[in-house]
Amino acid sequence: MNKTAKRGADSKVKVILPGSTIGILGGGQLGRMMAHAGSAMGYRFVTLDPTADAPCGQVAEQIVADYDNREAARELAKRADVITYEFENVDADVAAMLMKESYVPQGSELLYTTQHRLREKRAIEAAGVQVAPYSEIRSADELRSAVARFGLPCVLKTATGGYDGKGQWVIRSEAEIDEAFETLSRARTELVLERFIRFDKELSVIAARNPQGEIRTFPASENVHVENILHLSIVPARIEESVQSEARRLAARIAEGLGVVGLVAVELFLTAEGELFVNELAPRPHNSGHYTMEACRTSQFEQHVRAICGLPLGDTSLLTPVVMVNVLGEHVEPLLERMAEADQAAQRLEVAPKVHMYGKHEAKDKRKMGHVNVLAADVDTALDWISETNIWRV
Repeated sequence: MNKTAKRGADSKVKVILPGSTIGILGGGQLGRMMAHAGSAMGYRFVTLDPTADAPCGQVAEQIVADYDNREAARELAKRADVITYEFENVDADVAAMLMKESYVPQGSELLYTTQHRLREKRAIEAAGVQVAPYSEIRSADELRSAVARFGLPCVLKTATGGYDGKGQWVIRSEAEIDEAFETLSRARTELVLERFIRFDKELSVIAARNPQGEIRTFPASENVHVENILHLSIVPARIEESVQSEARRLAARIAEGLGVVGLVAVELFLTAEGELFVNELAPRPHNSGHYTMEACRTSQFEQHVRAICGLPLGDTSLLTPVVMVNVLGEHVEPLLERMAEADQAAQRLEVAPKVHMYGKHEAKDKRKMGHVNVLAADVDTALDWISETNIWRV
């Protein structure tokens, strides 16, 4: 049943009340966790994904079709009162069609911006926030000139596509320039060269904004990557309070400047000198925000539902220190074996490991299969439990 209402004098802002149906483009784990959070609030869900019995499809209705299937997208719009997405690479034509034929409060402009690194960097700069120095690259000669300006090492990236370290090349010597350009040029998209930021820590902040303009940010997480895949998110981040406040301020500024509706994840580099540079954005729930599921008064997934439905945003206060550790394919078997027995280390250290598995059918190495939120009196104790399990050998 459609529970759409209007709020206040602004008749353009829809409030989508519980009892309504939320459509999700994409049926992966982010959609699954969104559906879990929204179902508890009374919403129904339908997802569109080409893989039968996708993670989100296990907890919601699923339309099995390719993302560029316009008729399937129309069917999604027919069944849903509001549409959102759980990944950035939504087909542009389908997104434009849905904007005309249904209610997509996030719009297509933010997608258009964040799907392309050059557009994204320019938008961040327009919001008054610092990014690493960069240059558009159209030829090997331009690359050589930019490398000479920035110095070595520096990072060559494709403007579109790429995640978990894919679509980029850290150039460490002049001998690599031609090969790096030739290799990444095969992606048939623009290239961008970035100055290598010698950072002390990687941070991220999840910011939420609803159509009425209310903004809330979650505590910054300190992120540790292994082989370009997020391994740990440590909260509270081990940084000065002034850095915490500034990171959250920058995230809120980006959410306002880009007119975000829903969530935006702002990834940052913190240098030893205390400078913050924005690395990239993700206009959706984010892996580094999974810690919020047990550790905050409102999870990132509930917050996203609140934002796209035009509800007041929830309290983002941190309830407990936490470390989120990703479960990749190679970690699944040892983790499940450990779950079958009494966890003496958890009892001794007085930590609470909260396991979330995504329902993916095949556990492949380096594939994200789940995560564990380790709640503890302090982050060092949570890290001790992760180390003692010997599941995550790095």
